[in-house]
This record gives sequence, structure tokens and C-alpha cells, in this order.
Amino acid sequence: MEFIQISESNIETEHICCALGAKQYEEAVNEKKKWLTKRMDEGLVFYRLDERAKVFMEYLPADMAWVPIQASNYMYINCLWVSGRHKNNGYAKQLLNYCKEDAISRGMDGIVHIVGKKNYPYLSEKRFFEHMGFEVVDQADPYFQLVALKWNEQAIVPSFKKQIKTCSNDEGISIYYTAQCPFAVGILAELKTIAEDKSVPFKTYRMTTKEEAQNSPTIWTTFGLFYNGEFITHEIISPNKFDKLLTKLLSES
Repeated sequence: MEFIQISESNIETEHICCALGAKQYEEAVNEKKKWLTKRMDEGLVFYRLDERAKVFMEYLPADMAWVPIQASNYMYINCLWVSGRHKNNGYAKQLLNYCKEDAISRGMDGIVHIVGKKNYPYLSEKRFFEHMGFEVVDQADPYFQLVALKWNEQAIVPSFKKQIKTCSNDEGISIYYTAQCPFAVGILAELKTIAEDKSVPFKTYRMTTKEEAQNSPTIWTTFGLFYNGEFITHEIISPNKFDKLLTKLLSES
């Protein structure tokens, strides 16, 4: 199988893997496409398997990335996803090689990506990146790690922004998010209904600029859920799971 590159010229007619077959996320997918198109002018590249499958990667220069990191002259991987029956076919390695070759051709010093201390939903497996030569270069509470593959030994060591706030000041539920993932955008209305049924304040903050995201109170800017100012999870949580989580949080408070 081959990979194709999604560009401004074909993004309207090509699928982008996210939320395949989920009609309820159609509007959110369109938001994602708009977000991608704007980022392509800033150097973002998107590859996917030439098949209807969740096998894709998107990356862009780290200075333009919507995450609170310092990694000048590195490439940042937004997302690398190989799912289902397509796992263990070498696709992740092939996609990573596309990124590495591109970064080298642009005169960059390396590649960075955010993973978790262990396996978490929506975060890449750290074990794969370590196998590919990446090393942990920084950590941020409660479980985020920044990994880097560096081929210029004189280059800076990437890091999370130290001035990042660690919590939100709102009461109840507050969610910070961007349009980077259709699941994040598409699930908010259902979560709001659940919170309102339990009389819990519910606020959402959509980050619409790179600067907002780079100074976000959450490391994983795609989605960050807080309760009474405390970070709870980056996971784009299902309504059923959110209901159970909120019940638990209320019983503990």
C-alpha cells in the first residue's frame, strides 16, 4: 500500500482519517480540515494511507506547533496514528521516516513529540519512539513526557515551556481544546448536558491561535479537562465515562 499527501489542493475531496464513518462528527471534521489548511501555509505536512483507514501522520515546524514547548529548528509530530488491522505492518516507521527525511531536507536538528509515561488514550506509545531512537528530554505533571530524536549534537535540548500554568481557575468543569481533533470538538455538547444535569458549572475554551496554545494551561492542547482548577485528563472522554467521572468527583468534593 502507498501513502498520499493531503494538501490544500485535495483536502476538500480526500478523507483525513479522523472520525471515519461517524456522521455525527461531520461538522467537526470540516473544522479540522479548515485548521489543517491554515497550518499548511505554516509548513504542516499530512500523510495518510491510500485506503479508508486510521493510518496517518501530521507534523510541522515546532516553532509553529500548537503546544507549549521550546524546540527551535525541530520538527514536531502532531499526531502519528496506526490503528486496528494495520498495526505491525511497518507503517508507523515508514511515516516517521517521511518526517525525518523532510526535517533533514529543511536543515532541522531533530524531531520532537509528546508521549505519556505509560500508555494513555490519544497519546503515542513511548516504547515505539524509544525503539526508533527518541529519548525523553523533559517531563511535565502529571504524566506528559517530551521525546526527541536529535541528529545535530550541538542543537538545543527541547523542553516544555517552564512558565506554563498548571491549572485553570474555574469552578466545576472547564475544558481547553483546539480544532485539531474532531472527537474533541464533537463531544462537547454531550458533556455539557451531563454536567448541567448534575448542576455542575461547565465552561469550554477553544484556543484559536498558536500563541494561545503555546501558553495553554494544558500540555496536550487538543483537549484538557479540569475540575475546580485541577487537571484531570487529556483524554477525549466519552459521555458515559464522563458521567461516571463526574459522579466520582462530586462524591469526593
